Amino acid sequence: MVSMSNMVTVSSKFQIVIPKDLRKKLRLTPGQKIVIIEKDNVLHLIPQKDIKSLRGFLKGIEPVDVRDEVNRF
Repeated sequence: MVSMSNMVTVSSKFQIVIPKDLRKKLRLTPGQKIVIIEKDNVLHLIPQKDIKSLRGFLKGIEPVDVRDEVNRF
């Protein structure tokens, strides 16, 4: 069930306001880019991260048991 605190209204200019608790949780900043993907009538909002924040996120990952490209879909 959708929480009423996370429900937004589309304005006459087709704008929405992301609720404060979600902005804090996702560490969104003014001017940050967000990619919108539609799939099966559902909108997915994906915040883009600064490239510097991604430094080291693959540390310790071993490329073992990586699926072949054929098995991805």
